[in-house]
Amino acid sequence: MDASLSQATQPGDTAGAAAVSCAAVLVAAPASGQGKTTVAAALARLHARQGRRVRAFKCGPDFLDPHWLALATGAPVHSLDLWMTGEADCRSRLRAAAAECDLVIVEGVMGLFDGTPSAADLAERFGLPVLAVIDAHAMAGTFGALAYGLQNFRPGLPWAGVLANRVASERHAGMLKDALREPSQWLGALPRDAGFTLPERHLGLVATTELGDAMARLDAAADVLAATPLGQMQTTQLPQVRFEAPASGEAEAVPPLLAGRAIAIARDAAFSFIYPANLDVLTALGARLSFFSPLAGDALPACDAVWLPGGYPELHAEALAACAPMRESLAAHAAAGKPIWAECGGMMALFDELVTQDDAQVHRLWGLLPGRVTMQKRLAGLGPQQLTLGSHTLRGHTFHYSRCETPLAPVAHTARPVATQPVGARGGEALYVHGPVRASYFHAWFASSPQATARLFGAMPIELENHAAIE
Repeated sequence: MDASLSQATQPGDTAGAAAVSCAAVLVAAPASGQGKTTVAAALARLHARQGRRVRAFKCGPDFLDPHWLALATGAPVHSLDLWMTGEADCRSRLRAAAAECDLVIVEGVMGLFDGTPSAADLAERFGLPVLAVIDAHAMAGTFGALAYGLQNFRPGLPWAGVLANRVASERHAGMLKDALREPSQWLGALPRDAGFTLPERHLGLVATTELGDAMARLDAAADVLAATPLGQMQTTQLPQVRFEAPASGEAEAVPPLLAGRAIAIARDAAFSFIYPANLDVLTALGARLSFFSPLAGDALPACDAVWLPGGYPELHAEALAACAPMRESLAAHAAAGKPIWAECGGMMALFDELVTQDDAQVHRLWGLLPGRVTMQKRLAGLGPQQLTLGSHTLRGHTFHYSRCETPLAPVAHTARPVATQPVGARGGEALYVHGPVRASYFHAWFASSPQATARLFGAMPIELENHAAIE
């Protein structure tokens, strides 16, 4: 690891006493599936079990990788995205974490330079040295070329070193190390080992709550990492990054638009895609939050509004179909004119039917929205999106493998950010309003517009871009 990295600083750092220094790295890779989450979580677990305070973040929109990072650190994991969450939010969260912990770990997204903005953009903006993870299972000399390219593709990118993943043997590891132009950048190798492999499915990693051995997998990965040069470094030997405090007045106060309102939130294996920051925003808006599990047979709590977040209703369709009391409770809630915000998987559960892949099975679901959703093998929606409600715009994203067929006409569509809009791209996600039900495949980042968030939960009528109000 380059000695100069011990004094890595944020570009334009002039905060003086307001700045905080802390060991920090951004774990990246040439592509998805290289082992970023395994390495980031193993590094966090290794230091946490040695008594150090570790905070982890995930670059870009993601609900699943944070499960593993949260298990490793014992702390909430927030997203950092220069577009969706914004630079000020990123700076504030990083600085707050650095002020209270010994090590900050940011897991990248996709490949290092993929996306707009990319993990490299985040690393450059905040001076986060990149720890590159490369899957080297069928590679020798090319490992060095990949490492060199990642480091030098963008001049001036902060760099920590490279770690090889899925290595066959010590001899193989030696070949990989010898391929590097700068041997000091070698941070070690992890072997191929099913004992700490993190299982995946169609939307990403399997959540830790679904595995009885999740912590054992992290401990196994941490044990192996402990024998590498990276794992043997103390936090004082890792790159020290200086995090500047946000500018005065950068953060706006959240108005209490949901004061006195009770919001019931579904939360279980079928409805698990919840950003911790979104809960914070609802609380800041003045709402009282309660949680219920449809899969556990919980009754719908007394409430003024319901949030059905995304998740995996397709994996639990049979159980959800059997939740007749929940179906009836939600129908009564809607009949009383009380709002429901149904997001992606939450929307799927509200249609009449869910059809599994290849039309294998048809499940009758909760019937608050007419029509059906059908699972498919190909990705149906992916990428950043924004939804404009009146004069306010919510930022977020979409990621799903199903399509819906409904007689409902969308009242609006989300749109891609102009900078990420490819030529000939498909339109945004539909927003459906059916009585007090508001539903979309769109995953919203509530902090991007607390005012628009309050509209979703019925604090006031929804106003679209043409300012037509929808009660």
